[in-house]
Amino acid sequence: MRNSAECVIIGGGIIGASVAFHLAKMGMKDIVILEKEMFLGAGATGKCAGGIRAQFSSEINVKISLLSEDLFERFSEDTGEEGIFDQVGYCFLVTNHDDEQVFQGLMKMQQDLGAPVEWLKPDEISDLAPNVRIDDVIGGTFCKKDGIGDPHVFTQGYVTAARRLGVEIYEETKATGIEKNGDKVTSVVTDKGNISTPLVINCAGPHAKEIGEMVGVDIPVLPYKRQISTTSPLSWIPEHFPMVVDIASGLYCHKESGGLLLGWADKNTAPGFDQSLDPEYTDEILMRALDRIPILEEAGIATSWAGLYETTPDHHAILGKVPEVEGFLCANGFSGHGFMHAPGVGQLMAELIVKGEPSIDISPLSITRFAEEKEEIREEQTVI
Repeated sequence: MRNSAECVIIGGGIIGASVAFHLAKMGMKDIVILEKEMFLGAGATGKCAGGIRAQFSSEINVKISLLSEDLFERFSEDTGEEGIFDQVGYCFLVTNHDDEQVFQGLMKMQQDLGAPVEWLKPDEISDLAPNVRIDDVIGGTFCKKDGIGDPHVFTQGYVTAARRLGVEIYEETKATGIEKNGDKVTSVVTDKGNISTPLVINCAGPHAKEIGEMVGVDIPVLPYKRQISTTSPLSWIPEHFPMVVDIASGLYCHKESGGLLLGWADKNTAPGFDQSLDPEYTDEILMRALDRIPILEEAGIATSWAGLYETTPDHHAILGKVPEVEGFLCANGFSGHGFMHAPGVGQLMAELIVKGEPSIDISPLSITRFAEEKEEIREEQTVI
C-alpha cells in the first residue's frame, strides 16, 4: 500500500466512487479510496431500492437531483462505462386534500427549478400502474425524468473509470484514525499502515460519525434499518410501470425482475447497525402493499433484505468543508437519497476542492447549520 496521497476518500460506496472519479477527471492525481469491506458498494449502496427522483420538498435537493439525473443520463459518455437508468418516472399518490395542497405547492417549486413534474388524474395513474388501487386517490405528481437505476452497475462504472484515471482503491482496509498537526489533517491511519495526506473526504455512509470522531468533530448522522421485499414475477407488470409512492401509508414500489420491489420506512425503528431481517417489519410492508395493490395476494415473495439509511436530524446531506479541521470534508447523511444524488455530489465536491466553488451553492448543506440559528431545511416526512 502506498504511504502518501493527494487525497484519501474513506468509504467505497457510490458516493466515494463518484467523488474519486470526478476529482480525477478534473485533474487531481494520487487519489486513494479506502473500503473496509471485501467488496466496493457492499454497504448501504448495495442494499438500496435504486430510485432516482427530482421530486423533493427543498430546493437544494431538487437542484442536486436534477444535476444527478443529467449525469445519470450521460453516464456512458462521461465515464466510458455502462449505465442503466430506466426513466419510467416517479408517481406520488395523494389521497387527502391536505396532501393535495402540499404536493401541488411542491410541484410548482419543482417546475420552477426545471423539473418536468405534472399532476395526474386517477385514471392516468391507473394507465401507468395497473392494478394499483385508485378508488381513494385524488391524483398525484409524476415526473418522467425520474426513474430507477442499478446501484451495482453505476458504482462499478465509477470505480472502473476512476481506476483508469489512476485512482487506487484498497478493499478490506479499515481507517482506524486520522492524524493532525494542530488543526490540519496530515495522515490517515489504517489497519495496513499510514497514508500521509493533506486531504480526507468522509464518504463512510452510516459510519460517518465514527470517522468524524477521529478528528474530534461531531457529525450528526445515525444509522436506521430499512427493509425491502421483492415479489415473484407478475404477468401484469408493464415496462412503463413507474416508482409508485403511496403518501398516506409510506409504501413505495417499483418493477423488479419481472415482479415488484416493495419498501416502507418504519419511523419507529431505533438507530443502530443491526441489519437482521425482522419478520414483523416485513409483514408490515406486505400489509401496506396488499392494501394498495390487492392483486398481490396471488404473488409470492422472492426475497427480503435490510440495509441502513444514514440519517441527519433534518434529512438532508452534510456536504463540504468542516471549518474546525483543515483538509477534512464531508459527503454524508443522505437519509436514503445517497444513490440518487451520487453523481451530482461527486461533481460538486470535486468542483469545491479543485475549483474552489461548486456550480450549485451547497452552503445550505454545511455542517455548520446544526450549530447556527438558521432557517431549518427539512425534507417532508411524507416524501421520504
